[in-house]
Amino acid sequence: MLKMFSTQVFGLFKRLNENKEEAIEDIARILAQASVGDGKIYIFGTEEMMAVGLEATVGQEPLPSTEIWHAGTEFNVITDTDRFLIITRESNHQEALRLAKYLSDRFIPFATISAKAVEGEEQLADYSDVHIDLQLKKGLLPDDAGNRFGYPSSMAALFIYYGIKFTIDEMLDEY
Repeated sequence: MLKMFSTQVFGLFKRLNENKEEAIEDIARILAQASVGDGKIYIFGTEEMMAVGLEATVGQEPLPSTEIWHAGTEFNVITDTDRFLIITRESNHQEALRLAKYLSDRFIPFATISAKAVEGEEQLADYSDVHIDLQLKKGLLPDDAGNRFGYPSSMAALFIYYGIKFTIDEMLDEY
């Protein structure tokens, strides 16, 4: 079972790497603006996606100028030089949409990472400057009853995060 899951996860990583390279660079540019200015990079992750904010702030190699944004934080602390990365399992998460609308209305650049929700529903991609679809609609493995399991959303988000971080590091080294 683990071998099948590994094969599927590696395939997912390969697709994300091949299809999202430009979006990763665009997100890195947006976030790097805060690092070279007086702003902060805020990471708002919901549910299991909080792993990205933890990695960026208290991991072995933290991302400079980064803080975790907590649901319920007052929006009045946000400045024009701040940048956001919003990460959710699904693109129609209500608290994330509320933050995205606020940022969009104030022309504060931000990026989002999620699996797209059902077509026709309001989604993070409708508001963000750059959106990466994790391309996860269901689990990667089938069970005997025809259901799917093994939904590696946080692994995929962390994979994308590392692409962003490495790109920011390269940009800041050249700066």
